[in-house]
Amino acid sequence: MEGLYHQTNKQVHEVQSHMGRLETSDKQSVHLVENEIQARIDNIFSNLERLEILSSKEPPSKRQNAKLRVDQLKYDVQHLQTALRNFQHRRYVREQQERQREELLARTFTTNGTHKKILDVANMLGLSNTVMRLIEKRAFQDKYFMIGGMILTCVIMFLVVQYLT
Repeated sequence: MEGLYHQTNKQVHEVQSHMGRLETSDKQSVHLVENEIQARIDNIFSNLERLEILSSKEPPSKRQNAKLRVDQLKYDVQHLQTALRNFQHRRYVREQQERQREELLARTFTTNGTHKKILDVANMLGLSNTVMRLIEKRAFQDKYFMIGGMILTCVIMFLVVQYLT
């Protein structure tokens, strides 16, 4: 019982040190480290099952203490398992965000898709081609008025700053 307990306790400490290594490993080897940690945790759980059986076979005077030590080890291993799952979840979310970011950066946006939908809606409403051309011409002219107004505003602000300083 004592030998298996100390061996299992040593394995728990090794897994804790590997969890620190998990944070610093690169993207390629992180899966290998995760699999290694999970295998060690599974091995610890099998040792804990044997320890529970052995602790129940201890003399009554030592049984309470043995069960308490086994429960403490089980508690520690469950926390390690939870920490591993949390790390895997964070890594999965981070990889998913990177994939989505790459998709957005690789996507080509076209303004004609929106323009075509507006024209289709206008046709459904029964607007004639002449009215639609007038609307497009007005939108084109409004863009130049807006740019001109922005430039005029900037010039006025520059002149006010020059005058006041």
